[in-house]
Amino acid sequence: MTVTKPTIAREPSLLERAAKVYDFTAHARARDVPPIAPEPMPEAAVAPASEDPTFLAIPAELRAPVGEELPDDFHLPAQSDTALIDRGMLAANGMIVPGAPVGPLAEEFRLIKRQLLITRGRIAESDSPDKARTILVCSSRPEDGKTFCAVNLALSIAAERDTEVLLVDADVAKPDVMNQLGLEDSPGLLDALADTQIDIETLVISTDVPHLSILPAGTKTAMDTELLASARTRTVLARLLAANPRRIIIFDSPPALAASPAAVLAMMVGQVMLVVRADRTPEGELRAAVNLLDSCEHIQLVLNAVSFVPGGARFGSYYGQEGSK
Repeated sequence: MTVTKPTIAREPSLLERAAKVYDFTAHARARDVPPIAPEPMPEAAVAPASEDPTFLAIPAELRAPVGEELPDDFHLPAQSDTALIDRGMLAANGMIVPGAPVGPLAEEFRLIKRQLLITRGRIAESDSPDKARTILVCSSRPEDGKTFCAVNLALSIAAERDTEVLLVDADVAKPDVMNQLGLEDSPGLLDALADTQIDIETLVISTDVPHLSILPAGTKTAMDTELLASARTRTVLARLLAANPRRIIIFDSPPALAASPAAVLAMMVGQVMLVVRADRTPEGELRAAVNLLDSCEHIQLVLNAVSFVPGGARFGSYYGQEGSK
């Protein structure tokens, strides 16, 4: 009986791997030296480039000059899972820009977050330490600036030394958090609520802003309020809190008088930050919104879009007064 010796595939050498990316023949032609045809190799020895994910077709103008040493670990870098927040978009929308000099808006949200963090400490001293780490940002009606305030609050708290922030887009009917940050939509909260096999933590998106993560709203459904009111929501919330003991969760919810999820979420959080637009929110609507959210004991009001007198004092203006006595 004849026994055929099996062919053992060997790993391609460094030069062979480099030859698939770098154009050595072009250099040879430039010096009028006839190119040397590479010695044929067994098919099993080298996998086709299309089957090897570590190799990409590189245009000739981008190829490294011949003679440069190749690194010992010759491979393409792995893709980062960190989402890049669009600073230019933040600036264009008048939001806090991480790393920028402190201005009036940043200082105003410093004052807002400080009050919320003080209240958080008081709640933590009671029998609800986990609930103390949750904040719902809401408004009575659309266009009052709740998402603007939710994003800025998250950016401001993320600057704290001892906390991590998870900003959850819970405005499931009209999500806008990802758009405001210059990020693409992806599976999120509703997907994890609808499918018990999904670990919510795998849908959390880390960002290049230190201490800030994002959870998108997820796939839209006509059953959004029912999903949020289910026992699954409390399980998901407990998972998010347990995953990071330093985490503070901020929910950007729908307007209280425009959609029902706000009242449902208010039952699960420690605080509500109710955004009131100075030039358009009637007192009657404000009272109605507070009544809908009164399942949460701690409701803080934030006055948005206040008009300042030109030249008058404003929070944050102190940082721009160079050389003042």
